[in-house]
Amino acid sequence: MSILINKNTRVVTQGITGKTGQFHTRMSRDYANGRNCFVAGVNPKKAGEDFEGIPIYASVKEAKQKAGVNTSVIYVPPPFAAAAIWEAVDADLDLVICITEGIPVRDMVEIKDRMQKQGKKAILVGPNCPGVITPEEIKIGIMPGHIHKKGRIGVVSRSGTLTYEAVGQLMELGIGQSTCVGIGGDPVNGMKHIDVLKLFNDDAETDAVIMVGEIGGSDEETAALWVKDHMKKPVVGFIAGVTAPAGKRMGHAGAIISGGKGTAQEKLEVMQACGIKVTRNPAEMGETLKALLK
Repeated sequence: MSILINKNTRVVTQGITGKTGQFHTRMSRDYANGRNCFVAGVNPKKAGEDFEGIPIYASVKEAKQKAGVNTSVIYVPPPFAAAAIWEAVDADLDLVICITEGIPVRDMVEIKDRMQKQGKKAILVGPNCPGVITPEEIKIGIMPGHIHKKGRIGVVSRSGTLTYEAVGQLMELGIGQSTCVGIGGDPVNGMKHIDVLKLFNDDAETDAVIMVGEIGGSDEETAALWVKDHMKKPVVGFIAGVTAPAGKRMGHAGAIISGGKGTAQEKLEVMQACGIKVTRNPAEMGETLKALLK
């Protein structure tokens, strides 16, 4: 059991003919059940060709019809990535994972608005995210597969590198993961912490969750308030950016404290008040979680 993806997921790569798309499709295909999962690529100019045996189709709709794909991963350059997201959403896939960084915020606002108005069923993860992995089954994205192992801890994070850090610490303690979801750090994105926590809460094979946030916005506070009233499993929380000055963008486009809102301190206080076990030290995420499992 896992959330979002498993060994039966069938994936199309949008941007499979670019260097990044090829590299990460190859790495994902070579991980666990990847050969059965990565079944299509898309490039209208190269339809009929293939990438190392993976057939390339003219559109996502065609890939769905002919290869039965239900999930897309996007490595398309920023100016064209929003259109690629819409193509996958419009083809009525179940899940769209956009890795691309640097998509204009306005493009994402338009896509989200259109998804809502047209009631599309696709779940969007990203953009600007490392992807999703269900260890020893399937990885879709850019995370290093070898640092994961199967287990019962869920991980959700806005930061790619801190996802790996949390997983690395769990692995040192011999603790595996059910699914790890990198939701991305852009100000306008798909799944939020709360959406992933709901899935983990309902997943019979997830016992506890590590939630990693960043400064900026109020998504972590929203998730914390939901945890207080609904979460049946222990949650460990960390917020990156404790020392960040207000008004200065730090790394991610979404990591900006504006009008005194979105500071790390504020987020940590709300999370703590809602029953989340917070740590202010990123090196202690694993140990903090292990203590909760005793």
